[in-house]
Amino acid sequence: MKKQLTKPLFCAFSVMLSFTAIEAQNSAAKEPGINVSYMNTKISPSQDFFQYVNGTWLDKTEIPGDRTTWGSFNELIKKTDKDVMSILKEASKNPKYKSDTDQGKAVNLFLTVLDTVGRNKAGITPLKPYLKKIDAIKNVADVQKFLVEMESEGGSGFFGIYIGADEKNSSKNSVSLAVSQLGLPDKDYYTSEDKDSKEKRAKYELHVAKMMQFIGESPAKAKQSAAEILAFETELSKPRLDRVESRDSRLQYNPMTIAELQKLTPAIKWDSYFAGIGLAKLDTVVVLEPKYMKALQTVFTENKVEQWKEYLKWDLLNTAASKLTTDIETANFDFYSKTLRGAIKQLPREEKALQAVNRGIGEALGKLYVEKVFPAEAKTKALDMIHNVITAYQNRINNLSWMSKDTKAKAIEKLNKITIKVGYPDKWKDYSALEIKSIADGGSYYENSRNLAKWNFKKSIEKLNKPVDKTEWGMSPQTVNAYYNPSYNEIVFPAAILQPPFYNYQADEAVNYGGIGAVIGHEISHGFDDSGARYNAEGNLVDWWTPQDLEQFTKLGSELADQYSALEPLPGIHVDGKFTLGENIGDLGGINAAYDGLQLYLKAHGNPGLIDGFTPEQRFFISWATVWRTKSRDEAIKNQVKTDPHSPGMYRAYVPIQNVDAFYEAFGIKNGDKMFVSPEKRVKIW
Repeated sequence: MKKQLTKPLFCAFSVMLSFTAIEAQNSAAKEPGINVSYMNTKISPSQDFFQYVNGTWLDKTEIPGDRTTWGSFNELIKKTDKDVMSILKEASKNPKYKSDTDQGKAVNLFLTVLDTVGRNKAGITPLKPYLKKIDAIKNVADVQKFLVEMESEGGSGFFGIYIGADEKNSSKNSVSLAVSQLGLPDKDYYTSEDKDSKEKRAKYELHVAKMMQFIGESPAKAKQSAAEILAFETELSKPRLDRVESRDSRLQYNPMTIAELQKLTPAIKWDSYFAGIGLAKLDTVVVLEPKYMKALQTVFTENKVEQWKEYLKWDLLNTAASKLTTDIETANFDFYSKTLRGAIKQLPREEKALQAVNRGIGEALGKLYVEKVFPAEAKTKALDMIHNVITAYQNRINNLSWMSKDTKAKAIEKLNKITIKVGYPDKWKDYSALEIKSIADGGSYYENSRNLAKWNFKKSIEKLNKPVDKTEWGMSPQTVNAYYNPSYNEIVFPAAILQPPFYNYQADEAVNYGGIGAVIGHEISHGFDDSGARYNAEGNLVDWWTPQDLEQFTKLGSELADQYSALEPLPGIHVDGKFTLGENIGDLGGINAAYDGLQLYLKAHGNPGLIDGFTPEQRFFISWATVWRTKSRDEAIKNQVKTDPHSPGMYRAYVPIQNVDAFYEAFGIKNGDKMFVSPEKRVKIW
């Protein structure tokens, strides 16, 4: 099975059970704006700014064995998880949270994840009905029948659908036909001949062979199956968009009538497929990857039924692995976390269980989290900062030398129509129709996950004939991250990111602007990066640029991409500047707008002068680099450059600010210093 398909978001990042908002405020007050003990002031900021700001922390910090990357984000996630865990445990002891309440459902899911005795006893029994159906497949019609049955449970192989805002009309929901996920996380792992990809392919094949034995295949048969599965997935990977192409929504917006889709992939009876999943009156579908759907016709024409069946069995097992026995879960960890990303040991089971709750029914816990730890004043001050950064952004647009008056007017219209969401939703999700059983009532992690998938699918189908609900959130309040959604033209900042080191509402504003202020600017900039800039003020995929301005914007983007493509985090491993361009534009635009926002604040409220021996401007840039203090395992970096549109954290700490003139002024950086980039090579976009 594949994960439930959704439209991607543009992003970015024993406890006392009576944790209160007052305690949260006191904790924030005690957190230093800049922790000077983490700095290495023996290193000049003009020579290595990352080490200058984070050197002592880097020397003293070890990546925990259960993590592949460790830094400010990870530290805050761990702290937040600790807070949420205490809230969850408190809820589990409260008799008012019965199984039919949202909070009771969160508790039930949490406990079934922890129920390893029950999971081990069940073995692969939960998969047997599906394996039986796969074994019965004799032709394409049987494959179609199986895919129809599986779609409401999260889907299976080959393809699947999701329902969301139409790219050309963001107030209307439309159906998109998407490619299924494969066992390896990026096309390059299948097709590239670089050393790392070849090594990972070989280890993946061994992993598949090991896993297939869990469902009863002999070692010899499992080895043969693994080879066939790898070969088949490789063929399915070739016609797909690559990681850079997949960032271009224009390539994926291909509306077709059902008749046109029938001509593209005639092996599938599309009328009956859509009717089978509950979309009987559908007349148009957005085909994300026509080239893939055309290639799928060749796959089905070849009629390699046994190969299809092995692939579907593997897809089923791979998706369910973390919900089955501890042996299967451990084997899954050994490849996906240890081999691919370099982890040494698994997360504590309670943390994994909490992750499952946050992913599945996060808003059920979010209500309690907000009540306990998110002071109202924090939201008010954050909103003030957001409006200040937006004002600074507008000033910057007005002062752009490379953009015409007409395009500036449309950019400012889009900026002023951005919807701002901070902290938590005004309207919480309704989980009343969702059944999450307790262990006492026969509930299991697998069955509860299946119920969640069905509930999500039903909610998705119900959206189709309704206007898009732009009040919905894509993250729960306890998520340490932020995002920009181009179809909604919105920036969203969950409560959990409004904590140190990103934000301390009682701390120095220079530090806050360098932290959460730059994150705010980053998310705004996603509306104007190489992908988000293709959407207009209403969130529609409409070209609002003059040809000359678009040409100049593209040229500046290429220059920034070249800066990052030159970075080599490991010998022979380079950052992909084109793949990470959106996030890099986000960082550059964010840091510029936040700096200007700080200047507006200082003009209105006065300059506090030196704190810890640093000027406000110096504290601003130090705060930015503090946010991106990061250590990563080698395998994690190798995986990141292939799969993650964000550049490695150590580069985010200093590469964007090398393009900002104020950085040079703040630290007296001059020609000949290692941090110096000549003015004509500094990229200035927003």
